[in-house]
Amino acid sequence: MQVVLLERVEKLGQIGDVVNVKPGYARNYLLPQDKALRATTANLERFEREREAIEKRNAERAEQARDQGQHLDGASFTMIRQASETGYLYGSVSARDVADIASSEDFAVRRSMVDMQTALKTLGVHEVRLVLHPEVSVTVTINVARTPEEAERQLQGEDVIAAAAEEDRAIADAQAAELEENAHQDDGFDSDDE
Repeated sequence: MQVVLLERVEKLGQIGDVVNVKPGYARNYLLPQDKALRATTANLERFEREREAIEKRNAERAEQARDQGQHLDGASFTMIRQASETGYLYGSVSARDVADIASSEDFAVRRSMVDMQTALKTLGVHEVRLVLHPEVSVTVTINVARTPEEAERQLQGEDVIAAAAEEDRAIADAQAAELEENAHQDDGFDSDDE
């Protein structure tokens, strides 16, 4: 199906481009959200008549998104979640969770603005892209940790899972050495008793 784009659509085209898309994509996404019109003769003529107004409206929206989302660019948010010892979350951090934590009184981030292919399922510091407007995107940092102290350590660059594993390994080595030492002492007492 051919459509004419009313706004920039990532990986598809710019305002005014006539592109071929799958019918379902056009019917279910582009047309209902006023991102495109069917590329009929009448619609193409209408678009050319209204092109200047459409481009002006798009530029205003882009500028408004830049102004409102300026405080988000490079912002860091901490999310406390339960996780296993290996760092896998009991659940996940979804686009909705990111939208909720990134929203403020000045600017509401919608779930559709969060560009995540899959949900976050591990502890750590993750970069997430927010698309505030087709021409305006910002990157925020989501720090997923089990405790505020762990979040602080992660921000300083520490791999808390590796550190915990190393700590557990050191404790296990110490216990093994202690058991071995006790076994040698027990062997010594047994031979004296005989």
